[in-house]
Amino acid sequence: MQDQSAIPSGACATAAAAATATAAATAAATAAATAAARAVVWVVDDDASIRQALSDLLRSEGLDARTFGSAEEMLAGGLPTVPTCIILDVRLRGLSGLDLQARLSPGDAPFSIVFISGHADVRMTATAMKAGAVDFIAKPFTDEDLLGAVHAALDKARARHETARHARTLRERYATLSPREQQVMRLAAAGLLNKQIAAKADISEATVKIHRGNAMRKMQARTFADLVLLAQSMGLLEAGD
Repeated sequence: MQDQSAIPSGACATAAAAATATAAATAAATAAATAAARAVVWVVDDDASIRQALSDLLRSEGLDARTFGSAEEMLAGGLPTVPTCIILDVRLRGLSGLDLQARLSPGDAPFSIVFISGHADVRMTATAMKAGAVDFIAKPFTDEDLLGAVHAALDKARARHETARHARTLRERYATLSPREQQVMRLAAAGLLNKQIAAKADISEATVKIHRGNAMRKMQARTFADLVLLAQSMGLLEAGD
């Protein structure tokens, strides 16, 4: 067995730090996966019997369902934070379903809408679909039709959730870069050579290489091509520093 006293203390500290970082990354990935799996369905309908029937159907399929009697009631609780399908009746007392859709700004909120209506027309359907609804189902509908639309909406919501999570992760990594490292990353990703970056930033080429290497490490880019792709996804390809 190796004598532990012969191992440099610095190496032990480095190994411990690496283990801690790995554990943190694993925990973060697990938390993200759990959040993505915790998909829910919100039912917004002013008919209590329909809310109950849909809730029972969704729960019989193993889905987590929550019901609201009005658009105002739904809005009072805030936007979803996990992948969510919103089953939304078009005609509601107070704010209509289409009005509610117009007020919702997804941003990072991971939801998709499925409309249901007993009074649908072509114009109404076109308005809802153009604004991003996943489906528009006329009442009466079959369980299969509704569940198919719900699962399609949840798939879309999960994709939005993952995209937003990845974007937040990149922004957090980018925030760890020094201002100079951020500048070098932007200029390098925009296609400037090291000597061009050095001249623009008024630093030496050796310093440019150090900053670029630091940026790649902190952004967790394995190659320079990866760094460019990350910069593109973040909208950083401006060379006008």
